[in-house]
Parts: sequence; C-alpha cells; structure tokens
Amino acid sequence: MSQNFLVDPEVLEAILAEAVPEPSGRVLEIGPGLGILTRGLLDAGATVTAVELDRGLAAFLADDLADAIDAGRLTLIQGDALDEDLTELVEPPYDVVANLPYHITSPILHRLLGGTPRPRRLVLMVQREVAERIAAAPGQMSYLSVFVQYHAKVRIAFTVLPAAFEPAPAVDSAVIVVEPYPDDDRLPSPEAEDELWRLVQAAFRERRKMLHNVLARQLPVEPARVDAALAAAGIAPDRRPQTVAVGEWLALLAALGTIAPDTRGRRRE
Repeated sequence: MSQNFLVDPEVLEAILAEAVPEPSGRVLEIGPGLGILTRGLLDAGATVTAVELDRGLAAFLADDLADAIDAGRLTLIQGDALDEDLTELVEPPYDVVANLPYHITSPILHRLLGGTPRPRRLVLMVQREVAERIAAAPGQMSYLSVFVQYHAKVRIAFTVLPAAFEPAPAVDSAVIVVEPYPDDDRLPSPEAEDELWRLVQAAFRERRKMLHNVLARQLPVEPARVDAALAAAGIAPDRRPQTVAVGEWLALLAALGTIAPDTRGRRRE
C-alpha cells in the first residue's frame, strides 16, 4: 500500500510539541501505521480514535496496544477513512493528529473542514509540495489553498526529510498546523458556501487565464455582469485566479449575487 513509516523519534517529539495533546483530550488519528505517533499521544494522556486501512497493521496495533484499548483510551477502527463519517467518530471538542497517507490529503481536509462539527485543531504530516500549496500566499493560490484558508488559519511548522521514514519516500514531507475559524466566520448557509466553491472551481479550471474571460466562459453569467462584479469587488479584470485571496473571492461572490446552476454539463473538479 506504499506505506512509509515514521521512525525518527526527534520528528515524533516535534509533532507532539505542535499537537500539545491534553490529558484526557480526544484525538482522531488517520493512518496510525505501526503506532509510533499513537503511542506518543497515549503517553501524553490523550484518548485516541485511530482509523487504519491495512488489516495486518490493524491486527498488530490491536495486539500491541491492547492495554490502551481495554482501558478505553484507544478506539481502533479497521477501515478506509474515506468511507467513514470522520466528523462523527469523536465527540467534540477534538483534535486531529496524523501522518496522513499523502494521496488522501485533499479529500480528508475537505471532509474534516467542510463538515461539522469541525476539529478544534489539526496537526498533519503531508507531502511538502502539498503543504506549500495549502499554505500558499496570493500569487500561488490553488483551489485547495482557497478552500483550506477559507476555513482555517494554516502554517507550515517544519519540514521532514525522507530519512525520517522507513522505507524512505521519494519526496520531502512537512507538518502543517490547521486551526479552524469559529463557525460564525463562515458564510451563513450551505447554499452560500456551495456558490462560493462553484465560483472558485470555475476560475481554477483555467487558472492562467484572466478572470473576466474565464468566469464568463465557465459560469452561466453574462460578461458584463462579471466585469461589474469584479469592479465592485476591487479586483482588476486581468488578474489570474491564483492571485486572488480568500477575502477577495468572498467580495466577488457578494458582488455577483446568485449564480444559477450550470446546465452546460461541465465536469466539476
């Protein structure tokens, strides 16, 4: 399953220092693997719910950490995290601390941040390139960075070299800290958020094109209305999507008003 297991104790301590697990605090861990991070969380006094896809690893953890399971401090779920309702697995408030399988980083972030109740804090090991994309500043934004930064404050805590894993991956890793904003900082309804993501998705289908051109092509909105909304939001029409900050997307959405459903049969990204 292309697993790379963290084996460097200094990196483990650095992750735990960022996570600051509280005694009796609830933590969701995704992809515990051989359990090095799980043990660190348990040793700090946290109550852990861990989701592991690999049946063999889940059986190993069930045996190796049987005392924690018997004491009610570890709940071990064998299954695919993408098949679980992650926001319902742990009673809030809870944190997420995980060495995420890199290929599921984006869908996991969408599920944890897009649903409710959201985690209080996430400390995640991800591929360095993905970490940089998530934390990108305007000029290098992507749909993923807009999505995460709409929901949360993000920072890259530190990078991790391949030698920290066994076997060593072909890429560098990084630990990111994601701190969700209060729920009342979000748009007032799921429908409003859906319109925001339709707008942002439409723009990033042609990320190197000028906004006034791409939005008129990708949304069921007249070009004149697009230009008027860009002017009202203070966004130059020749800017590219990757230069637009989260607050500017929100201003543009407000200026555009209701966006009718796209009936032109485009695939949503």
